[in-house]
Amino acid sequence: MVTPDTLMQIFTLVTGVVYIVLEIRQKNLMWAVGVLTAAAAMWVFFREGLYASFGLNAYYFFMSFWGLWQWRKTKKSVKEKSGADSAASGDLICLNRIGLPVLAISAAAAVLGTALLSVVMEKFENPMSFMDSSVAVLSAVATWWLGRSYLEQWYIWIAADFVCAVLCACQGLWWMAALYLFYTVAAAYGLVHWKRHGKYADAL
Repeated sequence: MVTPDTLMQIFTLVTGVVYIVLEIRQKNLMWAVGVLTAAAAMWVFFREGLYASFGLNAYYFFMSFWGLWQWRKTKKSVKEKSGADSAASGDLICLNRIGLPVLAISAAAAVLGTALLSVVMEKFENPMSFMDSSVAVLSAVATWWLGRSYLEQWYIWIAADFVCAVLCACQGLWWMAALYLFYTVAAAYGLVHWKRHGKYADAL
C-alpha cells in the first residue's frame, strides 16, 4: 500500500526533476516550481526527524521569491547591455562574476555553520546530525549563489546533492535518494551548459 509519505516523496521527485531542468535553462518558472518542491520536501524531512533539511527547504521556500527578483534584474541588465531582443535571448544564460569577499564569507559560513548546526541537531536527536547539517549549510550557500547567478554554484550543488543522496539512502528514503542522485548528475551537466552558453553582465 502506498502511504502518504511515499506519495509526497514521489511528488517531490517529479517536481524536483522539473525544477532542475528549468534551473539548467535558467527559466524564471523554476522559482515557482521550487516553492512546491520545497513544501513537499519539508513534509518528508520533518516526518523523518531530519530537521536541518526541513529548515533548509523552508529557506528554499522563501528564497524562491528573492531568487526570482534577482534573476529578472540580472537578465534585464544583460539584455540591455547586449542589445538582444526577447526572442534572440530566450536561451541566454546570464551570469555575474563571483568575488573574493563572497568566496571568503561563503567558506566561513560553510565551516562555522556546519559546526554550529551539528551541535543544535544533536540536541534534537537528529540521527544524521553532521551529514544533515553539512547538506543544509552547503545548499543554503549554493542557493544564495544561484540567486546571484554565479557559475560556481554548480560545484557546491554537485557536492551537496551527492551527500544528500547518501543521507536519504541511509534513512531508507529511496525516492528522495533517487531525486538527489539525479540532482548530482544534472548539476554536472548544468555546470557545462552554463559555461558554454553563459554571458557575464560586466563583459558586455
